[in-house]
Amino acid sequence: MKEYWTSLASLLGVLAFCQTLMNSLFPPELRFAVTKHLNRLSQLFSSYCYFDITEIDGVNTNELYDAVQLYLTSSAVTSNRLSLTRATNSSSTTFALSNNDSIVDTFDSATVLWEHVVAQRQTQTFAWRPMPDEKRGFTLRVEKKDKRFILGSYLDHIMETANEIRRKNQDRLLYTNSRGGGGMDSRGLPWESVPFKHPSTFETLAMDPAKKRRIMEDLKDFAECESFYRKTGRAWKRGHLLYGPPGTGKSSMIAAMANYLGYDIYDLELAEVRSNSELRKLLMKTSSKSIIVIEDIDCSIELKNRSSKKKQSYYEPEMMLTGSGLGGDEGNGNTITLSGLLNFTDGLWSCCGSERIFVFTTNHIEKLDPALLRSGRMDMHIYMSYCTFASVKILLKNYLGYEEGDLSDDVLKELERVVDKAEITPADVSECLIKNRRDKERAVRELLEDMKRRVEKNEKNGKLRGLNGSLTVADDAEEQEKRALDSPYGEEEEIEDSICKNSED
Repeated sequence: MKEYWTSLASLLGVLAFCQTLMNSLFPPELRFAVTKHLNRLSQLFSSYCYFDITEIDGVNTNELYDAVQLYLTSSAVTSNRLSLTRATNSSSTTFALSNNDSIVDTFDSATVLWEHVVAQRQTQTFAWRPMPDEKRGFTLRVEKKDKRFILGSYLDHIMETANEIRRKNQDRLLYTNSRGGGGMDSRGLPWESVPFKHPSTFETLAMDPAKKRRIMEDLKDFAECESFYRKTGRAWKRGHLLYGPPGTGKSSMIAAMANYLGYDIYDLELAEVRSNSELRKLLMKTSSKSIIVIEDIDCSIELKNRSSKKKQSYYEPEMMLTGSGLGGDEGNGNTITLSGLLNFTDGLWSCCGSERIFVFTTNHIEKLDPALLRSGRMDMHIYMSYCTFASVKILLKNYLGYEEGDLSDDVLKELERVVDKAEITPADVSECLIKNRRDKERAVRELLEDMKRRVEKNEKNGKLRGLNGSLTVADDAEEQEKRALDSPYGEEEEIEDSICKNSED
């Protein structure tokens, strides 16, 4: 063994001497040329080609490097060594490929090898900003026969996957516009944002399960059909109108939609918008994959229904929309026109982004102008009704933990008998259950008593079907819900006829 190590040391010494001799006999330029030609010669007989993706391209950050790093988080679970990271404004931890480690990925029957190369930067050159001490990059090895396919579809797939991962890992944001657009966030935009932490989901939403499924299918179909919108020449956007009595869960529905799709929310306060041009600027500064909300649109602005009394011109002063309480007639400039609002939802300026949903909420749909409700602006009309038997069971599960079969048949039958006639909102039911959440039996008992009192009050006030069989307030609400379910896409003529009839009444 001792002789073996002695021979190995002698061989290493000879090799070092030969390298020193070659360095002294051959200039660096000649050695570089020989090495380059040897590499080219080896590439001719190799079935692979290599691509380097550096972290910094000149002085700019390489977007493709960040995308590859995120993309490999979905494949790096097969690696023995991973690095854990948590991005800014994120509540989740992601893993990535460690330094100088490699991983094999497969895409549509093509196999590639990724290697994360990290080396120390030798010298700092003069630059307008300091460079990192480490030089990072990815080396992609692909077979020559797959080169064209990999550089096209595969890299596009990486960018799309990375964007999706980035969106899922980042917390949702809730934006609001400031007075006159004067306030700016850290990015210099006229929207101020806070993390969106609303816990509402479709699972916890107190609504008929069949109606929830229809809404969820519509949202999913919208988010996955970019090619359809492009092929048909339509802007990739959709409008939802939420209407119904106060306390029926319109705001919770918006939160559930945002959590389901993973979209940000822009809560537009029309009373803070001074002009049509400012409204357009706010729209231009919204991002894709977002929900633009105008809550209680019948209260935030003095909206005149053109069909209510007489036919009016678009240019008459009465068609100005004045911010509530702002005194638009006093000349302080806080007015926008109906035309500006319509173009905001379905005009040329509404197409400056993609994958956005406009949501309007109102307690009085009859006060809104029919032009605002037509398809293309509000494509789906969702009636947020009083509690049904199915929604009460959802609330009992949410607040008291009652599962199917936990309540006695007598209690369930009594609830089913009175809930429709009680006209009680999910907000009222929730308050009763929260107040008595530590005593489940008492909570159910008080809820039943409250419903029975409401039924007696409604019967006394004549809110149920009258003696002459004509539709009353309760029946009219049921009729609106039925029409919303039968025609979820809001046929323009049907809605206009309904609005005009309600206004005349």
